[in-house]
Amino acid sequence: MIDLKVRIGKTIFKNPVWAASGTFGNGEEFTDFLKITEIGAVVTKTVTRSPRRGNPVPRVVETPSGLLNSIGLENKGVEWFKKEQMPFLKELGVGTIVSIAGETPEEFVECAGKLTGKNRPDAIEINLSCPNVFHKGARRRLFAQDPKITEKITKAVKKKIKCPVITKLTPNVTDIGEIARAAENGGADAISLVNTYFGMAVDAEEMRPVLGNVTGGVSGPAIKPMALAAVWSAYNEVSIPIIGIGGIMTGLDAAEFILAGASAIQVGTANFIDPGRCAGVLKELKEYLNRKKIKRIRDLVGKLKV
Repeated sequence: MIDLKVRIGKTIFKNPVWAASGTFGNGEEFTDFLKITEIGAVVTKTVTRSPRRGNPVPRVVETPSGLLNSIGLENKGVEWFKKEQMPFLKELGVGTIVSIAGETPEEFVECAGKLTGKNRPDAIEINLSCPNVFHKGARRRLFAQDPKITEKITKAVKKKIKCPVITKLTPNVTDIGEIARAAENGGADAISLVNTYFGMAVDAEEMRPVLGNVTGGVSGPAIKPMALAAVWSAYNEVSIPIIGIGGIMTGLDAAEFILAGASAIQVGTANFIDPGRCAGVLKELKEYLNRKKIKRIRDLVGKLKV
């Protein structure tokens, strides 16, 4: 038997393969395609204090080896989510990580506060890095591009709730290590990276952008090499766990991220190609560990031979 357990703060997840936010709905939509309780956790679609309409259509376009999206965090708000979605997830028994966002630091805290009490999640992921929304009061386009506000929001949310806090970072920075340290200084129990890269698509015949919002976020295999580098850089800067994201399609991809320093990984764009891919990644990761005679997943973390 391989010990696949992952500890984030005081919470233990059964294994390191999680479904990424924004690619898996709130879990219910995928019950026909895999046994969700087999994976380590579902990271929900991002919720906000108040309902959001999202960005204008078109919102999604395929790009070479990837996907470009500009959804804009459309959701029905945290009150609706807690009432209509959390009971299902808690009854199902899968690890539940709720992704939250806001346009101001105060909105993050208010949103987190709504998730306390009955049916609270196993962890909260603070989405400071969505490239498709406008953040009020930030010196830069994204909160996660500013170490001071990254630390501030992380600290405020951590103070508000008792469950582990995971801070989700953007790759669209000069020094990912600086931002990772800021999240750690703010009390984050872990960091997840990377969110999508800035990108756009152009229709040359029509001479106009493809997306209704002009720009969006690039995900999928195209970003995997950069995401791996970001994880490795952050691993050498912080002592808290890292959740790796970016183009993970197979169990071998997952192993690469864990070798680079990730304690867990999230499967994202692959879910659009194969809705049962999370289960496939987990199976393939187990096969890799057996082949390498590794008995505990934590023994693989950061073990690159450099």
